Amino acid sequence: MQLHCGARLLDLGRPRIMAVLNVTPDSFSDGGQFFAERRLELSRVVDAAAAMVAAGADIIDVGGESTRPGAEPVSVNEESARVLPVIEALGDLNTTISLDTSKPEVAQAGIRLGCHIVNDVRGLQDPGMVLVAAESDVGVCIMHMLGSPQSMQASPRYGNVVTEIRDFFQCQVHTCMQAGIAPERLMLDPGFGFGKTLEHNLALLRELESLRVAGLPLLVGLSRKSMLGALTDREVGERRVASAVAAALAVERGANVVRVHDVDATRDALRIVLALRNVQ
Repeated sequence: MQLHCGARLLDLGRPRIMAVLNVTPDSFSDGGQFFAERRLELSRVVDAAAAMVAAGADIIDVGGESTRPGAEPVSVNEESARVLPVIEALGDLNTTISLDTSKPEVAQAGIRLGCHIVNDVRGLQDPGMVLVAAESDVGVCIMHMLGSPQSMQASPRYGNVVTEIRDFFQCQVHTCMQAGIAPERLMLDPGFGFGKTLEHNLALLRELESLRVAGLPLLVGLSRKSMLGALTDREVGERRVASAVAAALAVERGANVVRVHDVDATRDALRIVLALRNVQ
């Protein structure tokens, strides 16, 4: 299995680690760490990304708008000012660069600057995002979110969460293919914690492989999320172990890419998984 990402080809014959690089002042776990006096310190961002690659990250996922529950949206200009200098600055790293955005204008600018993947938490439901993706050759991640960050955790309800998210994927994949986006460029993310209760999240993890549509790769992001806090009774900064365990379990259940904050711990956990599979 491979993911075509513009100038890069990501071999998914083994699970890959996507490292979270939030250049936001308000993300739930690591917001504000690269800001000093309300200004983004680009050199610190580049150093952090390089350290992630050295620790074993295969993809760096750059985000400039918090999507934590209750987060307020930011303007195109504000998000662009945060992420575009980072995308450009990371061009010298020998790694795959992902841009976490739902705004077509930001995605288009990021593609021009060399990002390899567009990671859309709104699942390409904006026709403008479909058009931007279709006019490029980058990889595209379709994520499921119920509602918006402002309201998604108010009272999420499904008849059957697994069936409904699979149906969503089928619809969006069809839309993408109709627009001319090759399936080799697509990846699917169930969106753990994005409009889901603990029970919904556990059901999705338990039946992860059944969410695979058209044989496409699956991305899973469980790192430091509230479901791990609910299960372990630990605060956000204390979920390193739980996050690594969750990533390993996700890979065991079919995930091809795991999106994480703690790259080194995840790398160690996946090495054990791969040893059991006898994958070198």
